[in-house]
Amino acid sequence: MKGLKYQLKSVLRDKFCLMTFLLPILVAVALNFMGSIDLSSLGELHFSILENDLPPQTITWLERYGPVTAYGTQEELAAAIKEPSTNVIGVKADGDSLKTAVSGDELDIFRQAAATLPALYEQRKNAEQAEVQVLERPDILGNFQGIFISAVLIVAMFMGCTFNAMNIISEKEDGVAFINEILPMTPSQYIFQKVVVGFLFGSLSSLVTACICFRLSWQNFGLLLALIVLSSFVAALIGLFIGKLSEGLMIGVVYIKIVMLVFIAVPIVCALIGMSGLLTVICNIVPSQPAFDGIMALSTGNIKAAVKDIGILAVHGIAWFVLYVLWHKRHATQ
Repeated sequence: MKGLKYQLKSVLRDKFCLMTFLLPILVAVALNFMGSIDLSSLGELHFSILENDLPPQTITWLERYGPVTAYGTQEELAAAIKEPSTNVIGVKADGDSLKTAVSGDELDIFRQAAATLPALYEQRKNAEQAEVQVLERPDILGNFQGIFISAVLIVAMFMGCTFNAMNIISEKEDGVAFINEILPMTPSQYIFQKVVVGFLFGSLSSLVTACICFRLSWQNFGLLLALIVLSSFVAALIGLFIGKLSEGLMIGVVYIKIVMLVFIAVPIVCALIGMSGLLTVICNIVPSQPAFDGIMALSTGNIKAAVKDIGILAVHGIAWFVLYVLWHKRHATQ
């Protein structure tokens, strides 16, 4: 128990560990106070035209669908259309009709709008006689907020990896690792002390973040707690590997960044692309993937999928624990 208290004091003095513990909580607080992110403006149509090229009534008609910006020269208009950070549609007069221009790197919805706009303009008189039914505007980018919140929670869950890795590296640089080797401490006691530190801090950071970001029923919160516990346990074990393999602080930081990049990138890419089948099974090799899927499933009320992801994380926990015990015993006998 004294060894565990020493490990906790060591972590509390480490500013890097404290920063990684507080960062997900601060991001969650910021999201909570900002409220829902309004991304509807990103789905608006934006038009660019040449000055004195279109009649005033045509410009008024375009403004019904989105803002219109006039440019003085053809070069300025072309630059606005080609700007990679925008989805601007260029509009020119083509006799009694319109001609549109896009750069080709826009979202598909804007390219379709550009292709449809001339025909819509030609039929504008008939369209004015049609009965208009206003539908609720779909938030085409609203799901990204749920992905972002889940990614923040994933970072919090796998903070135990950073805690344990930095703790072991610090002991190596301070010479404490040599003292641990001669202490009357069994491998199981050593693993327990190291895992508990990262596990407790990772679980606590994840729990606070989850309470800020989510409003779940008691049943769903119990499943989320299971995801947090298993994810933090796996992250703590991975942190032990990084700490043992790292010869110095800079190498350890590089390893941690690589691991965290994989943890975050794999589930986000899978969510954006919508992978299925064999690719999903391969991605589940990364522990953050079932954790991310479980969080997304709970946010949509899919209990069955969440339970499946909890089972995958349980297999991860057993596999990583057995692998580390075997690896630790092998190095202890050398």
